Amino acid sequence: MARRSRRAEREPVVLPPEQRTVGQLVGESIRTYERNFWKALAIGVPVAVVNVLVWSAPSGTARFLAVPATALLLTLSYVAACSVVTGAPLRSRSALIAFGTGLLVFVPFPLLVAFYILPGLAYLALVGLAVPAALVEGLGVRSALARGIALARVDFVHVLGGLATLALVVLLTQAGLFFLLREYAESTLRLAAALASLVVSPLVLLGSALLYVDQEARLRSRSERATA
Repeated sequence: MARRSRRAEREPVVLPPEQRTVGQLVGESIRTYERNFWKALAIGVPVAVVNVLVWSAPSGTARFLAVPATALLLTLSYVAACSVVTGAPLRSRSALIAFGTGLLVFVPFPLLVAFYILPGLAYLALVGLAVPAALVEGLGVRSALARGIALARVDFVHVLGGLATLALVVLLTQAGLFFLLREYAESTLRLAAALASLVVSPLVLLGSALLYVDQEARLRSRSERATA
């Protein structure tokens, strides 16, 4: 009994979504991944395909032509991740609108990341929550984009910090695999990177969906305090 009590004391207090820190966001993303392992792994498949497409493009022009496919596949994974986190059904009109909204959101993303990753993350932090807003709240594209920006502005530092931290987890994992396999053939390195994106990328997408939950709770809490 005493051992169990000491273990409970060491465990961090789980904060509600409106108070969740970036560290707890990452922890909750991992727990969501564990609870929905096979669904999460399926979410990573389109992301792995995106990486293969980008790496296989022989020139800058070919990579530019891969942008529409990248937006399509990333949106597919993100909408699925939002469904896993929120429980919103994928077989619905709202899911189709969320997918269309995601296409608008993700088309500029590869172009921004090509210059520097921080502008791409800042852009996603500002407008990315429009996708779960469309899925969960049944909004149209224009209303979802406005809602996503409104949610992001409630605590933009939390959204950007959460995305940056989750992205860093993926980058470090892939860098670790490259370091371990750096003496092998280039094809082996690409395979390792593809497997890493398959396994780790769902964490970023699930965490991004959880940011919607956090920001919606923060906005609701702020509105309740204002009317109290």
